[in-house]
Order: sequence, then structure tokens, then C-alpha cells
Amino acid sequence: MPKYMITSSYTPQGAAGLLKDGGTKRRQAVEKLASDAGGKVESFYFAFGGDDLIVIFDMPDAATMTAASLNIGAAGAISVKTTVLVTPEEVDAATQKPINYQPPGS
Repeated sequence: MPKYMITSSYTPQGAAGLLKDGGTKRRQAVEKLASDAGGKVESFYFAFGGDDLIVIFDMPDAATMTAASLNIGAAGAISVKTTVLVTPEEVDAATQKPINYQPPGS
């Protein structure tokens, strides 16, 4: 199943909700979202620094992850950045695909 990473930062509204409900309730909500969409949460971490939350999902496809990401962001509690994760084996396969590219100015 394809893997995706969401990094996010809480809005003031989201931080207030986190203070009220706690971290495990947030994890349970995200796990339910993933399960209902046919996927699962591989890892879920709160963080300090530029991001407040990092979640790695196994999701059936890009359309499903896009729907999840859009719905999470539309709720207004966090800003969301979704990244497609690529395995080393997928990189190996990519290096074997012939691509003809001409850089600008050459």
C-alpha cells in the first residue's frame, strides 16, 4: 500500500482542542479516519519545532489520501502538508526507466 506523510501545525483552535482532549484522543481520531478510508496509521508523533504533528499513513491510493488530507485541512484545526513517500525499491525501479530530459539553456 502506498505511504504518505502528513506534517502539520496546529491553529489556535486546534491547539485549544488538543489541550481539551489530549494526545491519545487525537491519535484515535486519525486512526479511525485512516481505517474508515481503507488504510492505517503506521506512526503518529507530536513534535516540537516547525511541525506539531507527523503522521505516516498506509493508504490505498493517492485519491484516498487526497480526500483525507483535504478533509483534515478543511476542518481548520491544523495546516496540512502531505508528502508521498517512496521506498528504496521504487527508487531502484525509477532509475531503470529511460527518461529523455533537456535542461533549460542546453
